[in-house]
Amino acid sequence: MMRKSELVLGTVQFGMNYGIASQGRPCTSCVKNILQLAYADGINILDTSAGYGDAENILGKVLNEIDSPFKIISKYPKSDVSVKDTFFKTLEHLQVAKLYGYLLHHFEVYRENPDVWKEFLRLKEEGKVLKIGFSLYSPSELEILLAADVPFDLVQFPYNIFDRQFEPYFKLLKRRGVEIHVRSTFLQGLFFKDRNHLPEKLIPLRPYLEELDCYAKMQGMTVAEVALNYNLQNPYIDGVLIGVDTTEQLNDNVRSISDKKVELAVNVNEKELLNPVNWK
Repeated sequence: MMRKSELVLGTVQFGMNYGIASQGRPCTSCVKNILQLAYADGINILDTSAGYGDAENILGKVLNEIDSPFKIISKYPKSDVSVKDTFFKTLEHLQVAKLYGYLLHHFEVYRENPDVWKEFLRLKEEGKVLKIGFSLYSPSELEILLAADVPFDLVQFPYNIFDRQFEPYFKLLKRRGVEIHVRSTFLQGLFFKDRNHLPEKLIPLRPYLEELDCYAKMQGMTVAEVALNYNLQNPYIDGVLIGVDTTEQLNDNVRSISDKKVELAVNVNEKELLNPVNWK
């Protein structure tokens, strides 16, 4: 089973309102408390992006005040500014000299201009970043990269009890030495929404949520414990992203880590509703 050190703390909440169950952006002092607690709990990787509002700026200010040497992964969003200029602005905002990882945030940028990848390769060759890769949303995007034999070190994509569409690629990615990070462990907070008060568009997911509830009850676990440990216990996954608004939420996540084996796979027919983009 994975340890707490293999949790990755997502920081989109620090820079903007995000997620269906968000309590709102935490204040700067709250971010400081969250980061200090995270590091004390063995979490040493932060995930951010130039596209997360002012999250990078906030992180830079807070990290400059605390003695917690996190490894940082950031992302290049769709932008009129070059990869190089955006990357060095990210270093400036974060107040660091290099990054652990740098990902292409929006795949259409690569689809429209595959040569953009050369800029990532140059940053790695210059020693400014250890691992480069992609943040993906669908297996079709991964298929394009594999067909072109693109040499990437790190990949991030959605994965949870409901959404397992990337699962067939796990073994291949590990054979290629790719570090796998997964996000949307709680399906952007949907797993915690009141089943009787779902947004109209998400009502078709209610039976699946009730199936999740039933399994959790039978196992004597919370929904959070089931969802988090499902991802943590996967031997192919290197990092599981979690996002929190408060230290209480972080504590709850850390306390949810369990040795109890989670054996549940909910088969959702309405695949389009697994992508939060389609919730609007």
